[in-house]
Amino acid sequence: MLCELKIENLALIESLHLQFDQERGSSLVVMTGETGAGKSILLRAVHLLMGGRGSMDWIRTGAQQCVVEALFVVNADHLALLDTLQEAGLEDGSSVILKRVLTTGGKSRHYVNGSLATAKMVSLLADNLLNIASQHDHQQLLQPGLHLDFLDTLGEHWPLRARVQHTYSQWQQKKEELAALRQQERDKEQRRDFLQYQLAEIRDTSPLSGEDEELSLERKRLKNADTLIALSQKVYWFLSTTLADGLFEVRRDMEQVVQLDAQAEELAAELTSYSYQAEDLVSRVRTYKDSLDHNPLRLEQVNERLNALQHLKRKYGETLDAVLIFAEAAENELLILDNMDKNMSALEARVADLETELVGLAETLSRGRRQTAGLLETAMAAELDSLAFQHPQFEVRFLDENRDISAVRGNGWDRVEFFFSANPGEPARPLAKVASGGELSRLMLALKCLLARKDMVETVIFDEVDAGIGGEAAEAVARKIQELATHHQVFCVTHLPQIAARGNIHYRVAKEQEQGRTHSSFSLLAQGERVDELARMLAGESVSSQTRAWAVELLAKGAQGQSPESGQDDWATLCR
Repeated sequence: MLCELKIENLALIESLHLQFDQERGSSLVVMTGETGAGKSILLRAVHLLMGGRGSMDWIRTGAQQCVVEALFVVNADHLALLDTLQEAGLEDGSSVILKRVLTTGGKSRHYVNGSLATAKMVSLLADNLLNIASQHDHQQLLQPGLHLDFLDTLGEHWPLRARVQHTYSQWQQKKEELAALRQQERDKEQRRDFLQYQLAEIRDTSPLSGEDEELSLERKRLKNADTLIALSQKVYWFLSTTLADGLFEVRRDMEQVVQLDAQAEELAAELTSYSYQAEDLVSRVRTYKDSLDHNPLRLEQVNERLNALQHLKRKYGETLDAVLIFAEAAENELLILDNMDKNMSALEARVADLETELVGLAETLSRGRRQTAGLLETAMAAELDSLAFQHPQFEVRFLDENRDISAVRGNGWDRVEFFFSANPGEPARPLAKVASGGELSRLMLALKCLLARKDMVETVIFDEVDAGIGGEAAEAVARKIQELATHHQVFCVTHLPQIAARGNIHYRVAKEQEQGRTHSSFSLLAQGERVDELARMLAGESVSSQTRAWAVELLAKGAQGQSPESGQDDWATLCR
């Protein structure tokens, strides 16, 4: 349950710290006030805590950041949430502290129990801590595509639905692979001939990695053979005559210098070593000179080989390495073509196995949904009866009875739509065609109550779900919300005095001006102040003694509470 909520510099809220009685457990906290007073800001704060997107425009003018922080105490039975916290290393006993910081620089940070966390992690935790029902949620009932989601949530079919989706995806993938293989089977002989021709062309040439680069160097040397021979002979003649004779004289002269001056011995040794190196160079130049050959025939062979290699590169790759990789891939594909019959048989068997598995899962899921649909119709009849409907009809209709494998989708076989009739004697029709705004609000409230009984979420927030409701229906909605508050912590932002009167805790939200700035204030009302607030909600500025008497009567009725109507078994009882 939510125990504390702190808000700083969010829109019109400068600083707010709300504390809720942990000892009270389940309770109904109501918030009332004029339109535009700031009630929606509270919902905006919760939206930020749940990992929703924020805007810099939400930060109070003049502030550098806004901060929203909430403390939740977790029920020890909520094992899924506690396990998630433990796995993420965020466990802190039985409490969870969510914090969101939004700065004017556009930065947003999430914290869980004092540690930085991702928006995804915060959203996952928040979904297990609280549930929000807004005045726009009832529009979801007008979308038949979402009705199956409601049914699977109530019946806890999502794990099985996920298995169906996974198997369906595998089945589709293997079907596509099989179709591609069958197409290859039709084209395989033509493809085989083509690959064999390409591979033969590469093998006949037998290219080697880097061969073209070596041949290019050799061609350059052969084309310039006459020049290279002439230059190398000139260099050799100079080294072997002029330089060699000069170095011989140098060695001889240095020997005499050493005899006359021992300090020149090291220099003489270096010159002697240099002269021997020069003799070695003479030998190498001679070897190079002798290797040169004016060979037009070899030049023609090199050109032909380079042309052949260039032809391969134009067809199969920019480099010889790419050509060799292409050849390897062609060999592998030929091997696959040779084994295609075996592969096709194995793939056909796999597709058949997946079809059998998918049909079995879809059939199991469909049976579970139909059982849930029957329970939902019974539970909704009881819920709607308590919400001031006179003999309503609520039906869950399965629109597609095709059980062929071609009809299976990722969510199974079923297409579901909710049908409804609020008037006895009138046939049930699709919700979008028969339900008014007030009726949709009550239908959504009934579904939310059933969902609240199913999950482990302890805190439920209703944001003006009473839109379009009045009279007897308003009293019925008030009783239903009060009933939900007997086993959940319920927050309700409302304009209906019938609901406000039934709250255990009542806050009034108002706009105030202080030092030229407007801010929203949240005031916890005492009993006498609640009478004033209810009277305002009933009559606006024209409060009379009769209005105040009516407000007192509403408070007395709210304090007394209403026992659940007979026949309103909760969902868990129905499931048994």
